[in-house]
Amino acid sequence: MPTYDYECGSCGHRWEAFQNMTARPAKKCPDCGRPKARRLLTAGGGVLFKGSGFHTTDYRSESYKKAASADSVKSGGASTPKSEGKPAASKPAEK
Repeated sequence: MPTYDYECGSCGHRWEAFQNMTARPAKKCPDCGRPKARRLLTAGGGVLFKGSGFHTTDYRSESYKKAASADSVKSGGASTPKSEGKPAASKPAEK
């Protein structure tokens, strides 16, 4: 069941409701009690596949696994920081 976001048009109170997809939208605000609630459009949560048991983690080629492990060893297991905001050296214009 999805979670829906609501907002009261009267008092501005926002809340989430865990409802069935076929359920009617809430009309009454739980804060002020007025029938001014409206369902908001949101991006939603999406589905994330993590861990073992999925194609992207279990069925990678050996060359990919070697490159990934070499990259993690080279970077010390963490992401490498970007430059400190120093401007790149520019070449002098040729005439």
